[in-house]
Order: sequence, then C-alpha cells, then structure tokens
Amino acid sequence: MTEQYSSYRQVIKATTLFGGVQIFNIAIAIIRSKVVAVLLGPAGMGIMGLLTSSIGLIGSITNFGLGTSAVKDVSIAHTTKNSQRISVIVSVFRRLVWITGIVGTIIASVLSPWLSQLTFGNKNYTISFVWISITLLFNQLSSGQLVILQGLQKLQHLAKASLIGSGLGLFLTLPLYYYFGIDGIVPGIIGTSLVTFLLSWYYARKVNISHIKVSRRQTFEEGKSMLQMGFMISLSGLLTVGTSYIVRVFISRTGGIGQVGLYTAGFAIIHTYVGLIFNAMGTDYYPRLSAVAHDNKLCKQTINQQAEIAILILAPILVVFMTFINWVVVLLYSKQFIGVNELIYWAALGMFFKAASWSISFVFIAKGTSKIFFWNELVTNIYLLGFNLLGYHLMGLSGLGISFAVSYCFYLIQVFVISQKKFEFTFEKQFVIIFTIQFCFAILGFLSVIYLEQPYSYLVGVLLIISSSYYSVFELDKRIGLKEILLKIFKRF
Repeated sequence: MTEQYSSYRQVIKATTLFGGVQIFNIAIAIIRSKVVAVLLGPAGMGIMGLLTSSIGLIGSITNFGLGTSAVKDVSIAHTTKNSQRISVIVSVFRRLVWITGIVGTIIASVLSPWLSQLTFGNKNYTISFVWISITLLFNQLSSGQLVILQGLQKLQHLAKASLIGSGLGLFLTLPLYYYFGIDGIVPGIIGTSLVTFLLSWYYARKVNISHIKVSRRQTFEEGKSMLQMGFMISLSGLLTVGTSYIVRVFISRTGGIGQVGLYTAGFAIIHTYVGLIFNAMGTDYYPRLSAVAHDNKLCKQTINQQAEIAILILAPILVVFMTFINWVVVLLYSKQFIGVNELIYWAALGMFFKAASWSISFVFIAKGTSKIFFWNELVTNIYLLGFNLLGYHLMGLSGLGISFAVSYCFYLIQVFVISQKKFEFTFEKQFVIIFTIQFCFAILGFLSVIYLEQPYSYLVGVLLIISSSYYSVFELDKRIGLKEILLKIFKRF
C-alpha cells in the first residue's frame, strides 16, 4: 500500500508541478499575443506566424523526433544507476543533437529563397529566413538539454528552465517590438531561442554527468534506436499537421474563413486549456513508463495508475467547461465565438476517450516499437480525416465535435486491442468503475446544457460539478492520502 501511495503521489506531484508551468506558459503566450497584436498589428502578427511556422516545418523534419524518442533511452540508462552507462547514452545523444541541429540550420539557410517565395510570394524575406535558421540549432540543443533533465527525472530543474525561459523571452521581446516594430520580429525570435538554450544548458549542467568520448561506430550503434523511433515520431507529426491542414482548407472552401476561425478557437480551448493536463502528466509519465517498459506487468500497473489519475483530474474540469462554456468562450474570445459551444460539448465527451487512449498509446514509444507506433498513427489520421470531413459536411461545426468524440472512441479500442495482443495489457476493474461513473456525470452535464433552459442548466451543472469533484477527491484520497496532505499544508500555514 505504501508503494502504491508513493507511485500515485509521484503522478500527482508531477502533474501539479508541470500543470503550474503550463498555466504560466499559457499566460505568457496570451500576454505575448496581446502585445504583438497591439504593437505590430495584424500584419506583424501574420509575418511572425508565417516565419515561425515555416521554419518550424523544416525543424520538424530535421530534428528526427529526438526530443521525444531519446527520453526512453536516457530513462532506461537512469534506472541502471550505472554512471558509465548514463554518460555514454548522454554523450551519444548530445552528438546527435548537434548533428541534427546543424543539418537543420544548413538546410533552412539553403532553402531560404524558396521558403520566402513559397510563404510570402516573393524573395523579400530571404535574409530573414537565413537569420532565423540558426534557431533550429538553438532549439535542438535546448531540446537536448531538456530531454536529459526529463529522462533523469530532474523535474524541478526542468520546470525552472521552462518557467524562467518563458518569462525572460517575453521581457526580451517587448522592447524589441516597441522600439523597432516589425523589424524587431527576427531579432525577437532569435533572442527567445537563445535565452531558452542558455537556460536549459545552465540547468542541465547542474546534473553531474561525466564527459566520455564515444567513437563514430558507438554513436551509430547507440543512436540507431533513437533515430529510428524519432524518425517515426517525425513522420507521425507531419501526418497530424497534414490532416489538420486539409480539414482547415475544406472548412474554408465549404463554410468560409469565419468557420475556420471558430474551428480553431474551439479546439484551442479543448487542446490548450484542457489539454494542458496531458502535457503536465506526460512530462513525468513517459520516462516512468520507459523505465519499466521491459516488464509487461509493471507497464500495465503504470498505465492504469496514470489513466485513473487522468480521469479523476479531468472529469470535474470537463463538467465545468460544459456547464459554463458560454462564459468561458466570451472571457477568452468574444460573443462572436458562441457558435463553437456545441463543438466543445461533444469534444469534452471525447476527452474521456482521449485520456484513456493517451495513457495506453505511450507504451508504443516506451517499448521502442517504431513500426507499430507509425502504423497506428497512420491509420488513426486516415479515419480522423474522414470523420472530420464527413462530420463538417453533414452537421457543420457540431459535426466536428462529434467526429472528435467518435474518432477517439475508435482510437481507444484500437490501442487497447493492439496493446492487449502485443503486451498483455488490460484495464483494471477500478479504472473501469472510475471511468464509468465520471463519464455518466459528463453525459448528464451534456444533456442538461442541451435540453434545459437557463438557469436550470446552471443549477443541474453545479450539482454535477460538486458530485464529480467530490468523487474525484474521495478516490484520490484513497490513492494518495489527500486529506493527510491537505492537513499538513494547513498546519504549515
């Protein structure tokens, strides 16, 4: 029981820590967007978005997904407690990061005239692309340092690097935009990237890892699995970007630019403000799962624990969003965006399936099964695209919300069946009970906002929020001794 307490508490501790980091980063992003909108106007905002997205596309191809794939190798080396082994893996990884970062910078520099022509319709931004190509090296080196911190479970260093980096990046760019306007965009992009790199390097140096010289042959042998898995992750990322692009083009040509804006805003709420829970949990979860990937029994236990915590934390938040979505949309955007409400209702239900499937899907990366991972993602993107196009064609924005929920229901079945056959995975009874009860609360919340008039929908919604929250607290208390923790905090103050 003590061991289970410790395991569950690790999940909650990491989620709380990086949940705070995510909230801070979102706040910084909101401030930055507001400042850019005021100081640079729509034109400056558009130029910045085109520059960063274009150079980011080159980066997603040339970085070989090392920022994700290498976490597994570093985590496994960390579990051995062998300093020699850790040093070898870290040295190999750092060499690969330098190589891929330099390759990305060179390719972006060479393609700068083409990128300018493709992105802006002229070659006026060629020099701008040449300058910001250096950010591909800085970003890759930063990612490398953060991977080491994540893989070695130095979570506080990782959190500090992210927090301070976001804050300094904002304070660096504000004067540039204020004094130089649009001309400050390129220096701002480079400066932010450089600050992030320096901070990640500073905190990574706090970890005592001895430097070891590795041969080219050893680099190839040790780095082969990182590159193979990373390449598949890069391809998966491109598939996701491509799918999203096709959906936006289809909506634009069928319903107009305004519908694209509503679609973007709706899923920004779901993915950014609700999805931050996944980002917070994933920072700790992936290396923990990688460390036990060799043992199917431990994998099953870790996945079930993570899935339980994910549902217990997410469920009350999702019921809140359903009940008060009108207020949320107006607060974050304006009354003009109320049209996304039904999309969000359906997507909120889909997040339950996403939470369960997300917990399982990490096992494909943790075990290094690159082919299974790629084909799983390829098939998923195919039917996701199909459901999205069909959903919007038949029911507009609401159809996109329904397609999200249906797609993740299919995805949950898909990853469950694969992991059951390949890795002997099953959901434990306790998770099924938690999922069913919290999903019922969400269904009742969904029905209340659809069929009840205000203020009755608010009244029922508040009762459901209280019920869902109470159940989550009750279950969390059984797993981590929540009352005991809160009592200790109370006594300190």
